[in-house]
Amino acid sequence: MTPWQPLTQADQLLEIVRESAEQPVLVFKHSTTCSISAMVKSKIERQWADAGLDDTKLYYLDLLSYRPISQELAQKFRVQHESPQLLLIQDGECTYHASHNGIRLSDVKGKVK
Repeated sequence: MTPWQPLTQADQLLEIVRESAEQPVLVFKHSTTCSISAMVKSKIERQWADAGLDDTKLYYLDLLSYRPISQELAQKFRVQHESPQLLLIQDGECTYHASHNGIRLSDVKGKVK
């Protein structure tokens, strides 16, 4: 089972920065109306148990419901907005991001400090 944490409040971005000092944090930006986004979300859910990312917190952002948070996320971590998109936050910085079919948990595992 994927340990999704809903990202629904802008002040959670500060929490993510704090958490990223202790453990890696992933944020998955998902469009609920996009078939590619649904496919990538499903792939993450299928692969999570074997990904070796148990010490990584995983947030889920519904882009359509929380667009301002998505925009703030892009500004705060200096990444161009894309959807679907996966961001790896470590020590308060986005150290890796990927979008669409480029999202692979194996790539993330290789970037985790």
